[in-house]
Amino acid sequence: MTGAEMAVKTLEKNGVKVVFGYPGAANCPIIDKLSFSSIKHILTRNEQGAAHMASGYARVTKQAGVCTATSGPGATNLITGIATAYMDSIPMVALTGQVTTKLIGKDAFQEVDITGATLPFTKHSYLVKDGLDIPKVVNEAFHIANTGRPGPVLIDFPMDILKAEFDYPEEDEDVNIRGYKLLGKANESQIKKVSEAVKNAKKPVILAGGGIVSSDATNEFRKFVKETDIPVVSTMMGIGTIPTDSPRYYGMIGSHGSKRANMIFNRADLVLVMGSRLGDRTVANVKGLEEGNKLIHIDIDPAEIGKNIQPYIPVVGDIKDVLEQLTSLVSGYKADKAWIEETEELRSRFTHQPFSDDNGFVNPKYFLNVLSQKTKSDVYLSTEVGQNQIWCANNFTFTTPRSLLTSGGFGTMGYGLPAAIGASVAAKGQKPVIAVMGDGSFQMDLPEMGTMAQWDIPVKMVLFQNRRLGMVHEHQYLLYKSNYQAVNIDCKPDFDMLAKAYGIESGTVMQNSEVGDAIDKMMAADGSYLLIVNVSPFEPTGDALNEATLPEKEDK
Repeated sequence: MTGAEMAVKTLEKNGVKVVFGYPGAANCPIIDKLSFSSIKHILTRNEQGAAHMASGYARVTKQAGVCTATSGPGATNLITGIATAYMDSIPMVALTGQVTTKLIGKDAFQEVDITGATLPFTKHSYLVKDGLDIPKVVNEAFHIANTGRPGPVLIDFPMDILKAEFDYPEEDEDVNIRGYKLLGKANESQIKKVSEAVKNAKKPVILAGGGIVSSDATNEFRKFVKETDIPVVSTMMGIGTIPTDSPRYYGMIGSHGSKRANMIFNRADLVLVMGSRLGDRTVANVKGLEEGNKLIHIDIDPAEIGKNIQPYIPVVGDIKDVLEQLTSLVSGYKADKAWIEETEELRSRFTHQPFSDDNGFVNPKYFLNVLSQKTKSDVYLSTEVGQNQIWCANNFTFTTPRSLLTSGGFGTMGYGLPAAIGASVAAKGQKPVIAVMGDGSFQMDLPEMGTMAQWDIPVKMVLFQNRRLGMVHEHQYLLYKSNYQAVNIDCKPDFDMLAKAYGIESGTVMQNSEVGDAIDKMMAADGSYLLIVNVSPFEPTGDALNEATLPEKEDK
């Protein structure tokens, strides 16, 4: 069979059901053979969208999403999506076409060294040089992407190898990659040290990160919290590891987190960091944290331990395994009642109901509260990046892991809608998918509405319209003396007409009193729906960054 047939057959063996992509001469042999397979190829409107769709698909299925692009600009258009998956630890396999073997290195038409270009932000990459290696390479790619700390793997296929014929091996070899060995059980003596530190702590707190979700350790985590009563705060990627309306959850920390969560985190005498890299958006004052708290860092990736903050006790291991051992060792322990009372006092003091009276605009925080109630939080909620992302993280009630799809590590505008499309394909109608966007980020990926329409993929779209690049607008107010530059987007399309052009129903909500009915109409609609929500350009992101209300009108 041809190299392309070998690649597709091995994709089928790895359980691949869907490939998102865009064709070109170099990857056309793969596209051609997909048409004769059980795998559905979904044509996107841009290769970056294909990568984000594969990411959204992976988050729902817990298995690597697959995308494909041709050589040169097709491959480079995947880069942002690949980097996004890498930073958020999402399993992905990217299949790119390449110029023929004899032309590599000669600046041929649409040639680019895509394996070299993506080297810093893939778990591994392959340039196939022998067609007989294709089954082995594809099997290894899925193994690497799905195991350990998940992430993207890229395979680059020269055109001549995809077209040439080879003998498919009678039996697939077991995956055994030199230099890539999965961790065994975490060091028991280190976990014992952790258990003793927990028992001796007066004010412990858990920082729940995305590693808990990646390791599928939510049940173990919730059991540990229930038995110990230790307060929990989270990173953005850790949202949903414990229901956000749980009595022991206090919110997201960091520059855009809740004030009560940050204060609880800072008052703790012991911090158990579970599956977080402790990036700057989460912890800005690294030195203060090292000096003020005993920090236990648990992570599956040894490279993350001590990279940003030196831990008091480091533990390298799978969170699922560590939690099972730790829960047994701290059996009978309960967090001190005085500490719980203190955290509850902070919750009471810094929990405010969002403004819900009519004032000419819709309060996005109120809108998300109502959306959560109306849907009973039983949805996949995908966000863009900017104010809409922070509003969702702090104001929607998430009860399950993987229900928030967002680019927490890379912060990619243009992610939300295609990720929602991928999630919808994976969900198969079992749960609604909602994409929450700003009118700036939406205009980065709105052509993917064509993908939704062509393939009849239902996504409910919530568009917070403030005619600004809201996060930057607020940033310029706070740090640049209201010198608003390159943030106004008044010249925009008529979003209602745009939705109609794609055959998608739409609606607009102008006041808080209209929110409930507007959400009901959106959720009752068959298929996709665009709800345009009129938001003030001066609506602040949250309480942690800026407690004061922004001005009613611009200074400039």
